[in-house]
Amino acid sequence: MLAKVFSAGLLGLDAHLIEVEVDIGGGLPQFSIVGLPDATVRESRDRIRATLKNTGFALPPKKITVNLAPAGLKKEGAGLELSMAVGMLVAEGIIDQATAQRYVLVGELSLDGRIKPIRGGLSIGLLCRNQLPLILPAESAREAAVIDQVEVYGARTLPEVVEALTGQHPLTRLITDPQSFFRTSATPEEDFSEVRGQFHAKRALEIAAAGGHNVLLIGPPGSGKTMLAQRLPGVLPPLSIQEALDTTRVHSVAGTLVTDQSLMTTRPFRAPHHNVSDAGLIGGGTIPRPGEVSLAHNGVLFLDEVLEFKRSVLDGLRQPLEEGTVTVTRVNASLQYPARFMLVVAMNPCPCGYHGDRTRDCICTPHQIRRYRGRLSGPLRDRLDIHVEVPAVPVSDLGHDQSSECSAFIRKRVTDARHIQAKRYAAEHLFANAQLKPRHMKTHCRLDQAGKQLLDQAVTRLGLSARAYGRILRVARTIADLADSEAIEASHLAEAIQYRNLDRTTTF
Repeated sequence: MLAKVFSAGLLGLDAHLIEVEVDIGGGLPQFSIVGLPDATVRESRDRIRATLKNTGFALPPKKITVNLAPAGLKKEGAGLELSMAVGMLVAEGIIDQATAQRYVLVGELSLDGRIKPIRGGLSIGLLCRNQLPLILPAESAREAAVIDQVEVYGARTLPEVVEALTGQHPLTRLITDPQSFFRTSATPEEDFSEVRGQFHAKRALEIAAAGGHNVLLIGPPGSGKTMLAQRLPGVLPPLSIQEALDTTRVHSVAGTLVTDQSLMTTRPFRAPHHNVSDAGLIGGGTIPRPGEVSLAHNGVLFLDEVLEFKRSVLDGLRQPLEEGTVTVTRVNASLQYPARFMLVVAMNPCPCGYHGDRTRDCICTPHQIRRYRGRLSGPLRDRLDIHVEVPAVPVSDLGHDQSSECSAFIRKRVTDARHIQAKRYAAEHLFANAQLKPRHMKTHCRLDQAGKQLLDQAVTRLGLSARAYGRILRVARTIADLADSEAIEASHLAEAIQYRNLDRTTTF
């Protein structure tokens, strides 16, 4: 008998519908799966056979053929096992064909009949919106249930699904309010009040957070570069519902979502080690997966000791920094992942780390310093809007008991500035000053005559590129927003220029 049920698979971040056709007929006992299955899908034959036997549904000694359509699309992962098992039970007449076809079934089977979680539950929920009801593993069903206009049911075992499809014990529909996750989200543990001194660096990070700008922190070991970067997510504006869905979707497909976390409500902070590969940072691999730049989408990507990263890895950041997306091209598909993040990089001023330090002597020669700093290419450095020197903190500041400003107050100012930008750029569909294109800057970053002269002089003296010129204007626009000023004044422009002081030709 021929049976057909529906399942879903992943291609990048998007889910697509898969028709699972099962034919059980005469001939020598055989179990074959066709339709471009990968090794994991082919191994499903043994798991399904053992699962059905251990749950009381033994397969007959007949020829079994499973076709996964569309045949030209490669099928990956173990999420098709539930639909194949149900399809076999339909072909045996245990489950009604019309009833089974009313659902999309996705899940990995255990040998004892349990249904294990799968990746991409949120993407599959988006696929089934306003279409067929969805049966998922109980842990993954919570992800899909945050999508409105989709009917989601969670199941823990194969017998539960069989009883639901035969009308014995219906499954309970999951209904989730996404707002409830935001009401219970925890506050960040890392707070700026713990940072002693470094007022200039904290001001720069506040500007970066308000405008979504990229930051370069340069200073000796132990000056607090990592400590400052770790506290940056705590002053960023809260995630919107759409941002939370987009962020959760990436982590769900990558398999990095915490089991009991249905929706991410805090901005991600990713800090990969300097030995990360190109595919690990940018994305890709034999089976393409999102990289660190995509896992940091809507959050912060922190590269500590950035000059220890491979040059090819760092240069791969250019496209996502400019376009906000990453394209991974393979022979059979071209996949696109979102990658709109704040980049924060930290570096020492020289190989020994103490160039310019007042307390310790540098042992590096000028040639060694130039060669060391030259590892950070000019095109990448131009894409870092704000350059901040983080000097060593004096001992007197370390022992001071008075706490500095907490993250909550900084976050309030940052959020107010973002609201100003959202209102200003509503027609352009932009969310921060860092996204401004040249055509937008002509309208929103106009300077008076004094401002133009100041900027022209700075560009000439510092030897800045045209890209750096635009970065200064964007940062000045953010400083003006923090001051609640519609016009970019000379003081705003002067502060923005000082954040490019590492562009001096004598430094790099």
